[in-house]
Amino acid sequence: MKTNFLYLIIIFLSFFITANSFSQNSKISGKVFDSDNKLPLNGVLIFLDGNYLSSSTNSFGEYSFAKLFAGNYKVRIESIGFKKQILNLTLKNNETIDSVIYLQSNPLHISQIDVTSSNDYGKINVSPIDVKLRPTNTAQDFLKIVPGLFIAQHAGGGKAEQIFLRGFDIDHGTDINIMVDGMPVNMVSHAHGQGYADLHFVIPETIDKFSVYKGPYYSKFGDLGTSGTVNFSTLNSIQKSTAEFDIGKYNTYRGVLILDVLSKKGMLKTKKTENLYIASEYAFSDGYFEAKQDYKRFNIFGKYFGLLSKNTLLSISASAFQSKWNASGQVPQRAIDSNYITRFGSIDASEGGNTNRANVNVSVINSFKNNRSLTNQIYYTNYGFNLFSNFTFFLNDSINGDQINQFERRNIFGYNGSFSFLNRAGSVNFTTTFGIGARFDNIDSIFLAHTKERTFLNYFEAGKIFQKNIFGYINETFEFDNLIINPGLRVDYFNFNLKDDLDDKLSGDKSAIKFSPKLNLFYNVRPKTQIYVKSGIGFHSNDARVAVNKPDQQTLPSAYGLETGTSFSAGNALIGMSIWSLFLESEFVYVGDEAVVEPSGRTQRLGLDFTARYQFNNWLWADLDLNYALGKFVDENEEANKIPLAPVFTSVGGLSFKFTNGINGRIGYRYLDDRPANEMNSVIAKGYFVMDAMLNYTNDRYNIGFTVDNLLDNKNWNEAQFDTESKLQFEKTPVSELHYTPGTPFSFKIKAGLYF
Repeated sequence: MKTNFLYLIIIFLSFFITANSFSQNSKISGKVFDSDNKLPLNGVLIFLDGNYLSSSTNSFGEYSFAKLFAGNYKVRIESIGFKKQILNLTLKNNETIDSVIYLQSNPLHISQIDVTSSNDYGKINVSPIDVKLRPTNTAQDFLKIVPGLFIAQHAGGGKAEQIFLRGFDIDHGTDINIMVDGMPVNMVSHAHGQGYADLHFVIPETIDKFSVYKGPYYSKFGDLGTSGTVNFSTLNSIQKSTAEFDIGKYNTYRGVLILDVLSKKGMLKTKKTENLYIASEYAFSDGYFEAKQDYKRFNIFGKYFGLLSKNTLLSISASAFQSKWNASGQVPQRAIDSNYITRFGSIDASEGGNTNRANVNVSVINSFKNNRSLTNQIYYTNYGFNLFSNFTFFLNDSINGDQINQFERRNIFGYNGSFSFLNRAGSVNFTTTFGIGARFDNIDSIFLAHTKERTFLNYFEAGKIFQKNIFGYINETFEFDNLIINPGLRVDYFNFNLKDDLDDKLSGDKSAIKFSPKLNLFYNVRPKTQIYVKSGIGFHSNDARVAVNKPDQQTLPSAYGLETGTSFSAGNALIGMSIWSLFLESEFVYVGDEAVVEPSGRTQRLGLDFTARYQFNNWLWADLDLNYALGKFVDENEEANKIPLAPVFTSVGGLSFKFTNGINGRIGYRYLDDRPANEMNSVIAKGYFVMDAMLNYTNDRYNIGFTVDNLLDNKNWNEAQFDTESKLQFEKTPVSELHYTPGTPFSFKIKAGLYF
């Protein structure tokens, strides 16, 4: 209670700060635009050199320094990928100087990056070089660019990948919050497991940038964001229309078409900047398994982004996605050792599934006088999922086998709103943000069934779920000369309503409330050097079936996070280091594969993160990420306290190059060390080292290139791995051992595209 009371005192200090103007009554303000598309630029860094004041532009490209003394000022305007501009201004008493700046694009240079100034402290900005020069086949691959994050596919390419971050086996999303343009990707109370996050509905070429927030330290993010949050942003406009075609090994094809619909002509006749584009994608692959995957994916996406007036931004997007596939599943090592199957064979070749998702996302941002802004967003998602899997083969049914069918159909309605204002009291700048929101999941059919070769046999579980999450938060940022204090408080209300179609006694309703305080400190030791301490309480919700039917278990178990570190840039180098701790009250989650709940108890994780970027010259960059984590169950003895599949040491690194003549590319590696596959560490999930490469030529009219996966042809690396008890049809007794999906063998893809 004392801790929460302290948080509340700090948060609401701003309401009792009175702005005394004295003789500081002059103002410098302005708007910053992209000279190419004439759209406002968000997040541009603005410095008043010599005055220790800095700011960044909002969604309208606006910045402001109020309550200044009369005098001479040097305004420095910087943004990654744009040429720096300097304004020398002479400010008189009671005067306001308002400027309009158009920034011209410029090759990225690490020396431009300033870690001490931001409108969003704690955010990890992913380098544009990392985004553009990393091999990506689907939007899921962008997750691999997040420092310390690994993914693993184990179901024919169509299912969401397994995720690893900060000592977590996150499964498909239990402890990471993923969003696209503020719209949630995670599916709560999902048929295949809590927090299931499938990004395949996003066309990779439409991703503009994404931001990473590690840990539970940010009040605007709630459920599932215990290890972190990743927020993707799609392009607001395109420079040219694009047509691209890829062809690769294993009968792999992919086509992308992106059309600029308005061609800068405008649509709503507002005489302001408007943009509208439509993108579509089709992909097909047989895969590298003996049984053809027959993987098919289709996407279509459209987005309108317009400056309706000088104070109103409107964004409307809509998308539709569907895919289907076959899968060879996870195979036991003994079946390969005995030559029962090959490494790329299967025990049950009828695994696979299909999924679909459609979205509508509308956002309106209004800017008001005195540095105030209001954001309103509504979104709708229609989603379907149908998966056939067989993890134990003939363990439970020696005649028909153990294949299961996980199915669900849902609609999601959501709202996000926030109101922000900036002010200044004496020498202190403070930014206040109030946010509210709601999410409603109507799952009108969800079941787990026993099947044989995709033919229904019987239900294990069937029902309907209606789940509500209503939340509010306040985030305050006090900026002194070199010290930034960032407290926050979030409250979430959940309601779980379950209708069990097989046993009405299991139907029920459960509600819960969660308070999540945060407090972060940032100190700028010198220009471009920052140290910080972050702290916060977050949570991950349990499945509705746990919340209703397991009253003795926590519905919203807390995560307590603490982190300290530094970020600095020196010349051509950018370095980040941190030490962190995360304590979870419970890793209790619903296991959709078996329709059971597995209590995992309380856990503690300690970790080290190191990231470095270095620019050798105007065309060559190096990157290195090192991540180490130790996790354990705190209530178990040392012989049985390991967290299964939790990564211990990971590393990613590489060299990227981009010449002025249009040649660009990258060669890189990823390394995942051995890790325990069970609590006793008696089975080891084997580590791997894999290299990839890409080479492209790009000019104003076309691009050609190729990508190589598994460059060194590592034949023994395993992607997804599990310690599973299973029984083959000819076996008399079950065996518990490592089951895995073999990693991608050496493969290549050639691509060619036109710009018009």
